[in-house]
Amino acid sequence: MATYAIGDIQGSYKEFRQLLDLINLNSNDRLWLVGDIVNRGPDSLKLLRFLRTISDAVIIVLGNHDLHLLMVAEGCVKAQSGDTLQDILNAPDRDELLHWLRNHRLLHISDGYVMVHAGLLPSWSVTQAAELAKEAESFLHGKDQSIFLKFCSRLYGNYPNKWDDNLKGYDRIRVIINALTRMRICTYKGRMDLSFKGGVKDIPIGYLPWFDVPSRASKAATIICGHWSALSLHVRSNLIALDTGCVWGGNLTAIRLEDRKIFQVPCARRFVGITC
Repeated sequence: MATYAIGDIQGSYKEFRQLLDLINLNSNDRLWLVGDIVNRGPDSLKLLRFLRTISDAVIIVLGNHDLHLLMVAEGCVKAQSGDTLQDILNAPDRDELLHWLRNHRLLHISDGYVMVHAGLLPSWSVTQAAELAKEAESFLHGKDQSIFLKFCSRLYGNYPNKWDDNLKGYDRIRVIINALTRMRICTYKGRMDLSFKGGVKDIPIGYLPWFDVPSRASKAATIICGHWSALSLHVRSNLIALDTGCVWGGNLTAIRLEDRKIFQVPCARRFVGITC
């Protein structure tokens, strides 16, 4: 049995199936998906339906685009230019698909690996990050629809942009979700710049990649993440960053965790004008 972690797919169903063929996936293998399953690419609906059929073999953590789909579906935010979510929203099985997506996690920990879409704030240990992720997931997974709708309506925003153990209510949940699903850079003290989308050479003075903060409390674990297409494939002893910009005309990337062998397929086309 092998475990393959795969970067941001974003509706690139064709490339995803090609990648599965390339790795020669068998029934005993497992897939770990770093989130951003949907949006920007052309086949989010087809991808969701397929993933449901193999859900016993797949572990998914939610990304910002996945959460965006849930917010749009509930009418809490409007679709953005470049979104490719309408097929899902119009599908006869939309409610089943959205319920299935919504019940995935924000953080997965197994065998010394921590999988998250974006990153962990430097002050968070793996144990604390897991506890905070569960706090946020309680709003996503709860059966009370009124609580979920209130959560949806208060999720968006860039502030507060720094963790404080004394944060309460939706400010607290917003910081947790922004770190786990949107963060790329922060200061040495963990203040996030959530507007930044460039490469490492473009990082403003005073900021650095979240994983390069020297005092990062989670650095003993190996973090598997995506979200940062301008960073591209980045593999270290304690970091595996897998967003290689498929919807930007890059590659879709998988890594076999047992031996760290890389598998990639080129993406068929670039979806012009998108933002990540």
